[in-house]
This record gives sequence, structure tokens and C-alpha cells, in this order.
Amino acid sequence: MSELIEPRIPKGFRDFLPEKEARRLALLHALGQVFERFGYAPIDTPVLEFAEVLLGKGGGDTDKEVYRFTDHGGRDVALRYDLTVPFARFMAAHIAELPLPFRRWHAAKAWRGENTQRGRYREFMQVDFDVVGTDAASADLEILLLMRETMNTLGMERSQVHVGHRGVFNEFVRRLGLEAQAVEILRTIDKRRKIGDQKTAELLSALAGEEKARRVLSFTAHEGDSVRTLQRLSDEVGPEDPGVRRLQELFQCLAELGCAERFVLDPSITRGLDYYTGIVFETFLLDLPDIGSVCSGGRYDDLASLYTRQSLPGVGASIGIDRLMAAMEEMGLNPAASAAPSVLVLFLDDTLLGRYHGFAQGLRAAGLSAEVFPEKKKLGVQFAYAEKRSIPLALVCGPDEAAAGRVGLKDLRSRESYDSLTLEEAAAKARELLR
Repeated sequence: MSELIEPRIPKGFRDFLPEKEARRLALLHALGQVFERFGYAPIDTPVLEFAEVLLGKGGGDTDKEVYRFTDHGGRDVALRYDLTVPFARFMAAHIAELPLPFRRWHAAKAWRGENTQRGRYREFMQVDFDVVGTDAASADLEILLLMRETMNTLGMERSQVHVGHRGVFNEFVRRLGLEAQAVEILRTIDKRRKIGDQKTAELLSALAGEEKARRVLSFTAHEGDSVRTLQRLSDEVGPEDPGVRRLQELFQCLAELGCAERFVLDPSITRGLDYYTGIVFETFLLDLPDIGSVCSGGRYDDLASLYTRQSLPGVGASIGIDRLMAAMEEMGLNPAASAAPSVLVLFLDDTLLGRYHGFAQGLRAAGLSAEVFPEKKKLGVQFAYAEKRSIPLALVCGPDEAAAGRVGLKDLRSRESYDSLTLEEAAAKARELLR
């Protein structure tokens, strides 16, 4: 006898059992409804891209984390590590076919060979939403409002979006004479929440010297009061700086809309990827601050320039579904979802096989989910199966019921039975019991 292969999967990858996958699909459905209310269209892109497409503008640690290989045709390819870079390629390829500005949302998996931690895996699901083809403040504001709406829809009203601006940060670094070190400074600040202020100060001092490191830390300090923070930024880079003026406009609009308390101006938000050029943002849960950002993004006005000479400024955000689901589980906010049908048609007589499937079709036509137990077994076995799958109702039809043209319905939760029903009556009773 040959040796069995162990049914294992690589670290950082997971199987999803039916109940968890049902919750994930319910979550994606809820998010999709929000996006479509805002006028966003769904798209999809390939899992596999040419490596030069993906790595042309990733930068930093991302290049080291990409699953990259040579395929059987000798082509240098890689699995996508996010949904933003493939979207830039998508826009360049289909720009003649799409209206501008173009609003899209995209739910799909991505892959990164990074260290696993709570809510973070090597294979993960993301949901992205973007507006491309305009650099207007309206698009920035819309994305911020959409982020707030998605959190509200999921019951996460106790969340805050921390907003920074890459352009303002870059101008501050330029005024310090640190342009050559700008990328490393930016990535160091981006890690500040993970490594702490002391380690951040040490790394910055090595890059810029102690005095300039102190100024960078002071500039990126989060005070909690957006008005004071905005004034401080204005003092550092000038009130006419385009980034400062954009932030002023956005926070004024948020105040007018009565939701400014959900947004915090936080200069420490820089985002580590090279392609961001304007506002950047991360979303934190007030009841679970240690889980990190569950929705992040920013403006990327030059990303598509790798693939087209046409200007395609854009702004968007990404929701990490795995991290969000982990947070929702801890907070008891899992969306109502079940992988089980509402009714199990019991199999009591071999001669009634066709009729059992007819019952199931009738229940489905009435708007109920139903399945047929596949073979005649003891009732105890069939009830145990229903209990294990959390099926709440059972349709009963043995030879006597079949001869009378009737069925029975049993509530497996209360053990109460309803006998001598027509199929239509059984369907109506089932809907009543499931309310």
C-alpha cells in the first residue's frame, strides 16, 4: 500500500469551513451593496501578472514579499500582492472603454510572503474601492465618506479614520534638506505604531541626525485636535502649500456634514508604498486599537504613468477582510449568515425519491433553501445530520403521507410537529417559523 500524503497547507494559508465562508460572503455582499449605492462598478483582474507590471512601483519590503517565479514558458511572472497596482494596469489597458472619472470596487485575494500575525496571512482577501480620472477634492471626500459608511454598515460606528498627507510630509522633509533620505524616513514613520517612539527616534537619528530626527518626530506627532494639527502643518510648510489647502478643504467639508469627529488629522500616517502622492488614511477601531488599520489607502496621482502617458490621477482605499473578520469576531459583530439550508427533506421511502426532490424544488420556488437527505436511513441518523449542520426544519413524507397527498413539517429546534399539510401550507409555515 502506498504511503498517504499528509493533507497539509503552507503556513499563512487557510481553509475556510462552510460557516466561516458563509460569513465572509455575507460581509462581501453587505460591502458590495454600499459601494453600489455610491455608484461604484465591480471589476476583476488576473491573479497572475508579469513581474515588471507588479514591481515597477511597489517599493520597500513589498518586492521581497512577492511570490515571483518563472512559468513553463520562461516568463517572469508574480502573484498580485495588492489590488491597486493591477488596477493601474487595468486602467491603462482599458482607458478607451471606460468613462472618466471611473469608480470601481474589487473583492479578491492577494498574496504576500510576510510574517503571519493576528488577522494577517500570506493569502488574504481585500476589497478595494477607487475613483480614477480626477484629482478633485470631491473624490478625496467621497472616499472618506464611503469608508465611514462601510464601517457604519458593519456596526463599527466606534471607528476613526486617521488622515495624513504625503505631499505635505514630502515638503517638510525637503525643507529640512533630507530629500535624499525621504523614502527611508517615510517608511520609518510608517512603522512607528509597531516599533514605538524610542526605536523610531533611534532609526531617524541614524538617518538624519538627532536634531532633525526630533523635528520629524514633532512634525508627525498626533495631537488629537485636527484644528491645532492643521495649524502646525501650515506653520511648518506654509498656508499656501497645496496639501495643506486640500486638508483644510476636506476637514471643513467633514465639519459641514456633521461627521468630523470620525476623522482625525494625523501626520504620522504616511503609508509605506511609494505610489501615494496626496492624502493617505488608515482606519482604527476604538475598541480594538491593537488590531491595526482595517481600511487604508490614499491618493496616487502618478501610479498609472508606468503604463500610459495619459494622466490618470486616482484615490482609493482597501479593506483587509481577514483582519476585519478577526475584529468582528472579537467584537461579536459577525454578520448573520448560515451555510445550511432552512429545510431538510427526510428520506423515508426509496420509492419516493423523485417526489422528495419535487418537494425540495417546490420549497426553493417558494423562496426557501432546501436539500434532500440522499438515502434511506434511520430517522435518528437524519436528525443528527440536520443538527450537525444546524438545519432548523425537516419536511416529513412517508408512505402514508404520500398516499394522502400530504406532508409534515417538524421544527427541529422546538421539536414541535405540524402534520397533514399541503406543500404550499408547509412552505408558508416554514417561512413563519423562520422569521
